[in-house]
Amino acid sequence: MENENSRVDLHANGVKAKKARYITGIDGIRTLAVLGVIFYHLLPFSIPGGFAGVSIFFVISGYLITASLLNENQRNGRINFGQFSLRRIKRLYPTLVAMLVATGAYITMFAHQFLVNLRVTIGSNLVYLYNWWEISHGQNYFDRFNGESPFTHLWSLSIEGQFYIIWPLILIAMLAWGAKSKHFGWLLTGLTVISVLLMAFLYDPSNINRAYYGTDTRAFSITIGAWLAFYWPQAKLAENIPNSDRTILDVTGIISFLVLVGSFFVLNGQKAFAYRGGLLIVSLAAALLLSVCVHPSSHVNRWLTNPVFSWVGQRSYGIYLYQFPVMIFYEAAVKQIAAHPVINMVIEITLILLLSELSYRFIEQPFRKITWQQFTGWFNPNDAKQRMHFALASAAVVFTLICSYGMITAPKADEAKPDHLQQNIKNNEAATEAKNKELAKNQAATGKKLKHNNSYVVSGPVKWNKKNLKIAKKYHLKKKVLMTVQNIKMTAVGDSVLADSSKDLQTVFQQTYVAAKVGMQPEAAYDILATLKAKDQLAPTVLINIGTNGPITTDQVQRYMKLVGKNRQVFWMTAHVPTRSWEGQVNQTLATASRKYSNLHLVDWHQASLNKSSWFWEDDVHPNPLGNKKFVKVVADTMYQKR
Repeated sequence: MENENSRVDLHANGVKAKKARYITGIDGIRTLAVLGVIFYHLLPFSIPGGFAGVSIFFVISGYLITASLLNENQRNGRINFGQFSLRRIKRLYPTLVAMLVATGAYITMFAHQFLVNLRVTIGSNLVYLYNWWEISHGQNYFDRFNGESPFTHLWSLSIEGQFYIIWPLILIAMLAWGAKSKHFGWLLTGLTVISVLLMAFLYDPSNINRAYYGTDTRAFSITIGAWLAFYWPQAKLAENIPNSDRTILDVTGIISFLVLVGSFFVLNGQKAFAYRGGLLIVSLAAALLLSVCVHPSSHVNRWLTNPVFSWVGQRSYGIYLYQFPVMIFYEAAVKQIAAHPVINMVIEITLILLLSELSYRFIEQPFRKITWQQFTGWFNPNDAKQRMHFALASAAVVFTLICSYGMITAPKADEAKPDHLQQNIKNNEAATEAKNKELAKNQAATGKKLKHNNSYVVSGPVKWNKKNLKIAKKYHLKKKVLMTVQNIKMTAVGDSVLADSSKDLQTVFQQTYVAAKVGMQPEAAYDILATLKAKDQLAPTVLINIGTNGPITTDQVQRYMKLVGKNRQVFWMTAHVPTRSWEGQVNQTLATASRKYSNLHLVDWHQASLNKSSWFWEDDVHPNPLGNKKFVKVVADTMYQKR
């Protein structure tokens, strides 16, 4: 994210200074990192590991900042922490503040659903503590639907901000003590090992926030970059080396580049491997690519240098900052993203690049060079540049006032009144919990474990009475359908769409255990089914509604089917999420899987609800009371047809 100058003139102890050179290839590495992050957010199904681009940024920052500080110490005999901090503030704060204020103002005027916690969100970002707030209050980074915040991505800037404060002070103290490179090497190696172990031990599949957002768990990427600054100083890198050595460097660069690109396609942030080795591999590969890039005898720097990479790399900080607000606000305003995913993606990327270019020209560059004297003196209306600055300043004041109003009036999470959807889910959770307890109690009383076979298992003959007649009329079900499905022993697991419909589902399917949660991810749902199966509590029929919050892969479906087994019947709801690009990909994956597994049946909620806006709340994803009835009817009719 933070675009530290790529000019490297690091000097090891006792090594004569070399003239600094701008390493243009580092902009190419930044481009790779920022493209990974952006395309992960736009195409999480196709680029599931793009989030690892943040680790690449961390490695670059660790290397360049450490190199810059060591160079200053070599040149001046000391590190001026005040001057270093001022440079960081001038480099980082103007763009960050502009993004926070502009986003806050937009939320205040047009996107009130994001007002909750606006005050603490902006405040914690300004003091670089947002990642710690996210750990206890934020959402899962990989929950791409429910309450996704336009600020979520800023967690990484807080980690870098903390690094800019803590690491220079450690350097100053150790240099004053007389520490040598080997002492720093031991320290950084130790910190790296501790950080890697913390990420592995603190990883919890049910709540990854601690492992993902923690400064301590993510520090190893930065410390690896800092370690490289001590042991790969440019001052010691020979400009003329044997061709065999140059070939080794180039091959190493190519391999590390391919590893990074490959990680974007294979790494999964919801699986344990990412936290128990995956992100470490990415960080090491980034360090190798960086080390080859800065070597004056390698060809990699030239290969990573071109006008496009230079343009993107120099603006990568702004691109990273503005990407999420653009995506969140655009996708909230344009409801039918899934209908034209490519066109909408191109529009979003164009908006991101345009905002980043404007920010680079009128905020980043001017403030990077500005001095206090330029703030003094009288305004000259005849000076075109001053008139432009005055106009920009006036706009900034207006946006700041609007944002401030939003921050003052923004409710806290516990003060915010739930909307109709949230209230409906809350009520359903209580009713569902009571029903689940009743089912568990009845099962315990009979002392029988759930048996399964290829047919539906019912608890006995069903009588047609006034209650059933009322249910049939309410859900527009034929008598034979209700009589067939009413007492099917079923386990239903899913996300907020299922939670929204759970009460209605249990009204018709009276022997159904429901495990539904807002933001449910595929791995969490899998764990629920695995736990129930281990306790012999997984019913003969399984209903799954996963695919609203993110894409489903073929491997994930395969794991589900292997877990459930061939003797259970699985009914999987197709996704109705027109506001997200992955809708078509999820449904295509499920369609392909249904042809592979004879006991996997699709409940085509997508087709049944197509263009039925009256069935949904304002988000056009979660069924309203009418939609919940339709949802249950589609499930019942499908199960009757597949009996």
